[in-house]
Amino acid sequence: MGDGVTTPLRAEQYLAPETLAQLAPFELRAKLIAEGAMSGHHISPRQGAAVEFASHRQYTAGDSVRHLDWKVFGRSDKLYLKQFQQETNLNVAILIDGSASMQFGTLGTKQGWGGTQAQRGLNRWTKFDHATAIAAALSFLALTQRDRVSVGVFGDGIRNGVRRSSSQDHWRSVVRCLATEPTRGSVNWTKVAEQALSQNHDRTLFVILSDFLSPLEQVRGALARLKHRGNDAILGVVLDHEELEFNLDIDAPFQGLEGEPTIATDARMVRTAYLNALQEHLHALNKMARNFTFDSEVFDSHKSVGPVLTTLLARREAFDRRRSAR
Repeated sequence: MGDGVTTPLRAEQYLAPETLAQLAPFELRAKLIAEGAMSGHHISPRQGAAVEFASHRQYTAGDSVRHLDWKVFGRSDKLYLKQFQQETNLNVAILIDGSASMQFGTLGTKQGWGGTQAQRGLNRWTKFDHATAIAAALSFLALTQRDRVSVGVFGDGIRNGVRRSSSQDHWRSVVRCLATEPTRGSVNWTKVAEQALSQNHDRTLFVILSDFLSPLEQVRGALARLKHRGNDAILGVVLDHEELEFNLDIDAPFQGLEGEPTIATDARMVRTAYLNALQEHLHALNKMARNFTFDSEVFDSHKSVGPVLTTLLARREAFDRRRSAR
């Protein structure tokens, strides 16, 4: 792919055809919010000028005559206004962890993949590559629905990104940003949340893709800021298969990727304690997300993106149907 800028980008390089087929039946729905100014697929609970008729109300002095129903007037000699359910676009902000820990990967580079800076020179499918594949799929789906999508790569703050747009050509800008951004440093969750909110003044669905291998209190503070402003969020927990299974049969040093000291240990002796600690961490993260009415889903970097995303989107659509039936 070269440097990711001069070489033309093709959709098939960053989005597997089977992923598109798996995602086709689903919409990217935000729980509790669906706002915007343009006409789209997401129905807002607010009444206003839009495309789907909801009900009538009697005209009172001072109302605009724009939506008077003249057919009703002709039958009843009374003035009634048409009211509508407002169909709106969704604001989707996809935030991808570009810290040094996301450079970890134990799977070989996938054939036909366009490539990212994280994998160049390593010849491995990194967690950042997997997060990029998820981001590419979700942004493609959202743009197909005419939603407004923005993308940001974060570490010690949001250091690069693509402004919000609903243009179909916007997808190329999203992929170009993700393909050329390096992985480095560590995450400052407080700063990331503050910058994300300053860049997204309207209520937004935030999709946060990270390994979330950070102190949970830091993550909690960031999520609380998003929730306080009325936003929705999906936490995509991206972990390498060996991080999830720890099937290592070696006695070797473990090197920290974000400045942590190197630890010499026997992987076989610490496996049980490690897996217990990881499951406790993931359980606490998922519980935290649910407490904010957010979604959380774990992605194994050795497995296809499509099935996990379809499970997530199906769950969100089921929630939306239950809410609409109330």
